[in-house]
Amino acid sequence: MIKFAHRTALLAGLSTIALFASANVAADTLNEGNTAWVLTATALVLFMTIPGLSLFYGGLVRSKNVLSVLMQCFSITAMVSVLWLLVGYSLAFSEGNSFIGGFEAALFMGISEGSMSGDLPETSFALFQMTFAIITPALIVGGFAERMRFSAVLLFSAAWLLLVYAPICHWVWGGGWLSEMGFMDFAGGAVVHITAGTAAVVAAMVLGNRRGFPNQPMMPHNMTLTVAGAGMLWIGWFGFNGGSALSAGGDAAMAMLVTHISAAAGTLVWMGAEWVRFGKPSALGAVTGMVAGLGTITPASGYVGPMGALVIGITAGLVCFAATNYMKRTLKIDDSLDVFPVHGVGGLLGIMLTAVFASDSLGVFSGQEEISITGQLGTQAIGALATLVYTGVVTFILLKITDVLVGNRVDEDQEVEGLDVVLHNERGYDL
Repeated sequence: MIKFAHRTALLAGLSTIALFASANVAADTLNEGNTAWVLTATALVLFMTIPGLSLFYGGLVRSKNVLSVLMQCFSITAMVSVLWLLVGYSLAFSEGNSFIGGFEAALFMGISEGSMSGDLPETSFALFQMTFAIITPALIVGGFAERMRFSAVLLFSAAWLLLVYAPICHWVWGGGWLSEMGFMDFAGGAVVHITAGTAAVVAAMVLGNRRGFPNQPMMPHNMTLTVAGAGMLWIGWFGFNGGSALSAGGDAAMAMLVTHISAAAGTLVWMGAEWVRFGKPSALGAVTGMVAGLGTITPASGYVGPMGALVIGITAGLVCFAATNYMKRTLKIDDSLDVFPVHGVGGLLGIMLTAVFASDSLGVFSGQEEISITGQLGTQAIGALATLVYTGVVTFILLKITDVLVGNRVDEDQEVEGLDVVLHNERGYDL
């Protein structure tokens, strides 16, 4: 009996070891379905910047500046990609400390074809995150459009990526202090939208208004381009939010569903608000409402359900519409393409509403998390405020430095002539 007992105990111990070993192997085993989805989502997010955001912004400026905007978005894509390889990914996602990552993954050291991040190749994870790092500084372009030197755009964007985006990305997604607090930001409400919106409005105030604003009308020169770009953004956002699940399962499917619902609700509400206030709905209002709905659902997309998304989209349309009109008509701040009132305000709103609609105790409006709404609201507020203040202060300092080094703003005559000819010796149209 004693020998039998020893044999049984030995077998049980070996079985336990085998189970742990198989679990560890499973965690590091490539999941081809998840990998295929993340690679697809990566292409969708890059599609959001070029051509989506490029065309969206390009149509909104005057014809003499359309190429300058396209050039800025295109060049930021290339520059950020190289910086991400050199040091950006490491600062955002290597271990480091609570504030910033280290340099273990600089130059992608130690990342090979067989390196794994969960059940994904680490190369696919790093590439997916690269597309987020690309679109965030590209969004800021809307704050200083039609008046900033190209050299200043590149210098500022490079420094901003490393000193603002990478640290905040580490705080939230890289194991930093906000992550440790339980801050909830599924796909970038704080990391992407609050940072870009805050930087854009700071840039708008530091550079000053465009010549003639607000008295001179500055209408979009080609709404066809803008609507086409908006459609690309809507489609690409499925990769932005759905891909953040990092798996091809129910989380990704729900994130895509709620993303679409919020975008549709934001579109309809903004159109309705324009119809009531100005007598006619506009294509510009429809696409702006769509972006407001998309930006606001982003932090909540992996946590909320369809009815919560509907409320978030409706709220985004109303609040961002009011914020846009307040900035343009009352504050008279020339955030040229409305980055702060749409992305910044939308990101802030989405971060806070995540704490409400992520709860699983709201009946038909329930999300998927067992959380205390009041407690989570406090955590979300701390994270949102920290992101806004840090981004604002560092952005202001960087703009002052770039102004000393290369000069931020073109002179008055160059602004009148247009940045396409002055900075790039080309025209967007030669008809």
